[in-house]
Amino acid sequence: MTENDQVARADERRALLDELLALRQELMEGAAARLDALSWADEAGRYPASAHNLAHYLALRCRDLRPLQLRLARQGLSSLGRVEAHVMASIDQVIHVLAGLCAVADPPLDPSRAPGFDAGNDLLSVNTRGLFGAPQPGRAARIMVTMPSEAASNEDLVRALLESGMDAARINCAHDDVLAWRRMIEHVRRAEQSVGRPCRVLMDLAGHKIRTGPLEQAPSGIRLRPRRPEADAAAAPARLVLRPYSAQGAAMPGGEADACLMLDARGTRLVEAGDRLEFTDLRGKRRVLEVDRARDDGSWMVHCHKNARMGPQTDLRVLRMRSGRWLPVETQPIRLSGYRMRPVKIRLLEGDPLRLTPPERPGRPARRDASGQVIEPACIGITAAPVLGRLHLGQPVWIDDGKAGAVVEEIHPDSVLLRVTRAPPGGFRLRADKGINLPGAALELGPLSDKDLQDLDFVAGHADFVGFSFVETASDMLVLMDELQRRGAGNMGIVAKIETERALGNLPEIMLSTIGKHPLAVMIARGDLAVEIGGERLAEIQEEILWLAEAGHVPVIWATQVLETLAKTGAISRPELSDAAMSGRAECVMLNKGPFIMSAVRTLDAILRRMQDHQLKKMPQLRALQLAHPG
Repeated sequence: MTENDQVARADERRALLDELLALRQELMEGAAARLDALSWADEAGRYPASAHNLAHYLALRCRDLRPLQLRLARQGLSSLGRVEAHVMASIDQVIHVLAGLCAVADPPLDPSRAPGFDAGNDLLSVNTRGLFGAPQPGRAARIMVTMPSEAASNEDLVRALLESGMDAARINCAHDDVLAWRRMIEHVRRAEQSVGRPCRVLMDLAGHKIRTGPLEQAPSGIRLRPRRPEADAAAAPARLVLRPYSAQGAAMPGGEADACLMLDARGTRLVEAGDRLEFTDLRGKRRVLEVDRARDDGSWMVHCHKNARMGPQTDLRVLRMRSGRWLPVETQPIRLSGYRMRPVKIRLLEGDPLRLTPPERPGRPARRDASGQVIEPACIGITAAPVLGRLHLGQPVWIDDGKAGAVVEEIHPDSVLLRVTRAPPGGFRLRADKGINLPGAALELGPLSDKDLQDLDFVAGHADFVGFSFVETASDMLVLMDELQRRGAGNMGIVAKIETERALGNLPEIMLSTIGKHPLAVMIARGDLAVEIGGERLAEIQEEILWLAEAGHVPVIWATQVLETLAKTGAISRPELSDAAMSGRAECVMLNKGPFIMSAVRTLDAILRRMQDHQLKKMPQLRALQLAHPG
C-alpha cells in the first residue's frame, strides 16, 4: 500500500468517525422528540429501555444508510445491518473501533438509556417468554393453533395438538360462544396436566369486521340420482316422497327417500298408485316419475330411473294406463311445492355494477334484459351501515379476502354504487358473511364494538392474553388498556393485530404507547393486510414489521395461511413450505384450523427446528454445512 493510499484510508476513517458522531447525536435528538410526543413516562419521567431503543431505530431508519454501510464495510467494520435490538450500543462500538483506528481518544458520548448489546437481545427473549411461556427443547419459535369449534367437545383433539407441538391456543371470539370458549379452555388446561407442558390461551376480539349481509332466500331445485349398481345388481332408482300440502312444509324423509315435495289439493286427489308423472326437467330433458305406492300417512312413494333436476317451475302431467296406452288424466298440469329455501346466487363479472346497502336489505342478483344488459344492479348489505356515509368517490373496495375488487362510482343517501374492477374470468360468486376491506378509509367505528366489550368480561378472567383486532391508533390501545384495567386485568398481555393500512402507518406509536404498560406482541395478519396494501407489497412490509418489533423487543406472531393447503386438504404446497421456513424469524407462527391441522402442526414443528440452526432474525447462522465437507 502506498503512502498516499494510507493517507486516504486514514482520512476516510476520520470522516467516518465524524459522520457517526453526527449520526449518533441526530438519533438522540430524534428519539427524545418522539418519546416526548407520547406524553407519558414513569414517575421519574423515564421511558423503558425498549422504548428508547425503538425510538432510536425509528430515527435511524428515517435515513438512507446504504452509502454509509458500504463505506463501513470497506473498512472491515460493522455495516449496521443488525442493530435492531441494540441500536445505540452498536453505533457506540463502531465509534470506539474507529477512534482506535484513528489513534484518538474515545470521544465523550451523551449517556443513552437504551440497552446494551447483550441486554437488547435478552429483552426480546424475556418478553417472548413472558407472553408465550418457555420454549420447547430444540425449537425457539412457538406454534399457535386456532381452535376449531370441535375443540369445545373433543378434549382428545386438544391434547393431541399439544402433543404434536402446539404452544398456544387461539380462540376467535368472532365464532362460537362463552359456553364453548369455557369448554375449550378447560380442555387446554387438562391437556397441560396430561402432557406436562404449558399452553397459553389467546382470545381474539372480533373487532369491527365489516362483512356482507344476508342474501334473499329462494326455492332451490332438487336433483334425483339413481344409485349405481353393485356388481351385477340392477341400478336402484332415485326415490321421492310426495306429501299432501301442509303449511309447515315438506319434512325431509330421512333415509327412506332422497327428497320430499308436496302436492297441492288437486294433485293429492288426482294421483293414484301406478300412475306416471311426466315432466321436462330443468335441463330440457324428458323424464318420468313412477308412482309406486301410497304410504300409511297418505303420501306417495315415487321412483325415477334417470338423473333429473326439478324446480319450482317444473310442471307434471299425470298419465294413467288405459287400453294399453299411457294417457293424460287431465290436460292441466300440476305443480309441486315444498322446495328447500336457499340463498340466491349473485355472480359478478368485471365491469358489473354492485349496490351496497344497509344490512336489513337482503342481497339479490342483478336484473338483466334479454341481451344480458343490467337493468337493475345486484345489491348486498354490509354489516356496518354507518360506513356507507364515510366512503368517497374512487374509494377502493375489496370483497372476500380480495377475491373481487371494486371502486365507489356513485354515492346516494341510503346506498353506494360500486363498479367491479377485478373478478375472476368466469365471474365471482358473492356470498353472505364475507369480509369487506376499505383501504385507507377513516371509518370512525370506535376501537371496540359492543360485542368486544361484552366479550372482554370473559376474556379478562380466563385468557392469558388478548388479541386486539383492527387496532389502528395509539389511542385505540389506550382504550383497550383502560377497559382491561376496569376488569382487573391491568397486566394482561395484548396482541396488536396489524390488519389495515392505517394500523401499519401508526405501528410505531401503537407500540410506543404500550411498551412498559402491558406485555405486548404484534401479529402480522397477512390476509387482511395483503388486501389493504396489495399483495405485491406484503413481503416487504412483513420484513419491516419484523425489524420494528425487534427494535422494541416485541415478539411477533406470523399469521394467516401458513401451511393452509396442508391444514385444509392434507396436500403439501411447496411455496407454502418455503413460507413456513421464513416464518421462523418470528417468535410465534399461527396455524388456522382445518381437517388436517395435526399434520400441519407436526410439519411446522419439523421445519422450525431445522431452520433455527440457519437463521436468527436477519442474521445467517453459520452452522457447519454437510454440503461443504469433502465428498
